[in-house]
Amino acid sequence: MTAKRSGKKSKPDSVEENVLPQAEEPTEEAEDEAVGDDPVAALEVELDTAQAEAAESKEAMLRMHADMENLRKRLLREHEKSRRLTLERFMGDLLPVRDSLERGLEAADQTTTVEALREGKQLIMKMLAKVMGDHGLQTIDPVGERFDPQFHEAMTMLASEEHDENTVIEVLEKGYRLNDRLIRPAKVVVSRKP
Repeated sequence: MTAKRSGKKSKPDSVEENVLPQAEEPTEEAEDEAVGDDPVAALEVELDTAQAEAAESKEAMLRMHADMENLRKRLLREHEKSRRLTLERFMGDLLPVRDSLERGLEAADQTTTVEALREGKQLIMKMLAKVMGDHGLQTIDPVGERFDPQFHEAMTMLASEEHDENTVIEVLEKGYRLNDRLIRPAKVVVSRKP
């Protein structure tokens, strides 16, 4: 048999290559065998492992803490922005009411009848009630209703034969709720048995 010459040297089948053994990385089994005899070495390996886990846990905890802090700051900014936008909208809706009041005061300086002033005030009250209602304000005017301490504040009790006991017979000051939350209870006079 003759070997073809193609620039590469061919190896005869019978000759084996001499390969130098390469250093292998120690495996866990090899570490266990080496450590198995020495308890100090075993403890050092466990300590190194525990320290690495502790460092990873600390880094994860710090990352989570930073994320939570960023989330808290973002929520505060969004809440403040929402509050400002809501307040701007409400004030924008109140401006026409203020303008009407100013025009009413200017008209009062001129010779105006009491009836014209009364009509002007009624229109302003309607405007104000509409703006407040559009923003969720509800009036509590409980004349003739049963007294409810959640929404009414009894200022006095009067003996009355005409009304059932614990009935609101007069409202001294109306109450208000905003989006089903009590802002001010209605101040009322409540009936009692004579």
